[in-house]
Amino acid sequence: MYVPPHFLQSDPAALHAAMDTIAFATLVSHGADGMLASHVPLLLDAARGAHGVLRGHLARANPQARQKPDQALAIFLGPEGYISPGWYASKREHGKVVPTWNYIAVHASGRLRWIEDGAELLGLVHDLTERHEAGQAQPWAVSDAPADFIAGMLRGIIGFELEITGLQGKWKLGQNRQPADIAGSVAGLRGQGADDLADAMEQASPMA
Repeated sequence: MYVPPHFLQSDPAALHAAMDTIAFATLVSHGADGMLASHVPLLLDAARGAHGVLRGHLARANPQARQKPDQALAIFLGPEGYISPGWYASKREHGKVVPTWNYIAVHASGRLRWIEDGAELLGLVHDLTERHEAGQAQPWAVSDAPADFIAGMLRGIIGFELEITGLQGKWKLGQNRQPADIAGSVAGLRGQGADDLADAMEQASPMA
């Protein structure tokens, strides 16, 4: 990922927080069939390994699962959106402005370990369920479904762990713009309801 210095995010805590919050990634690998990609929810265990471990699962019918690559890249995309040059104060001053796209992205690469053991796979499904049901008024639990049904579902998936060996973050949030341009962009985004990206820009602003 191309990352100019002013957009670099290298704080491990910030990168872990982004991955945990986004929680959904594109898993990319390369093998005999060329480039493969799957879109999967992932759990981060930040305490394991040098940079953390990501856990998830794929359908056994997925070519990526059949291929079982040794290495993969997980791409997390956070708030993103179009930035109109019409929002910049500098447009009115000199007109030398162009459109851009702002976003948060995290790339986590590393070694894969495939999980086929039934007990470990069930534990992974429990953990994913608890993570994503936590905000529900009446959280669903794996134990709410018949045990034989869950056993059948587990036979259709394969789990994996990605031990992160490379971690890279890009916070492209207008840090290279003048304060008035950042303020104009934030106001423009809020006017379109893009509050997540506006909040991220304010937090990343050199004036914050």
